[in-house]
Amino acid sequence: MFPLDKGARGDIKVLVPGAGLGRLAYDLAKRGFTCQGNEFSLFMLFASNFVLNKCRGINSLRVYPWVHTGSVVVLDSLRVYPWVHTGSNTLSTEDQLTDRLPSLMWTLLTCQHTLSFTMAAGDFLEIYTSADAFDCVATCFFIDCANNIVAFLQTIYNIIKPGGYWVNLGPLLYHFADQPGEPSIEPTYQHIKSIAIGIGFTILEEETGVNTSYTQNPNSMLQYEYKSVLFVAQKKTNRKTEQQTEETEDTEEGGGSR
Repeated sequence: MFPLDKGARGDIKVLVPGAGLGRLAYDLAKRGFTCQGNEFSLFMLFASNFVLNKCRGINSLRVYPWVHTGSVVVLDSLRVYPWVHTGSNTLSTEDQLTDRLPSLMWTLLTCQHTLSFTMAAGDFLEIYTSADAFDCVATCFFIDCANNIVAFLQTIYNIIKPGGYWVNLGPLLYHFADQPGEPSIEPTYQHIKSIAIGIGFTILEEETGVNTSYTQNPNSMLQYEYKSVLFVAQKKTNRKTEQQTEETEDTEEGGGSR
């Protein structure tokens, strides 16, 4: 889809809506793309701001994801215990206390001159209204967060440049399903695929039943997995623009208009 040469990717603009803590957007920026993450949740934004801008270095942040006692600061390391009360399906205390150390230094303060990476806070539908703004939109566990998933698809299509790509991975766990007072449109994947094609996308690659987990203890005796969908779709090139380009090239080759 895009140049393999990392140095040639700087002009390719990628958007990651529903970026959460920003890891996917950061990884794309590390691979040379100009990338922007978008997030609506204040909780996610607070956490991502801390991780992206305040971490002091590799291994400075100790996260204990299987415990839930709050947080304590010890020896300049921040220890987070989010799941101490998760006793069910736990093999050992050690599993609850396993610490996860960041494997890389991703503080923006140390790489701001080498990465083209930004985060934007706000509602995806309200912020991104300019047509043909991005070469690619990458959505991961995102599109089922909408009250109206069709509006998400229309916005994604609108902001992608003609010939650009939409890459999606995730299930359809509609967040507003059965919530009182919340409108919710919950089409099947086949309907979503038909809507995307009707809007103007071409499905280039598609894989269903992709096993994906989500924030769980890998050592737990109980594991949850989604059978996600992974696809790559391309926004159709504007035929009128193509014809105008071809006519211009023909005119130049012919030495002028006749």
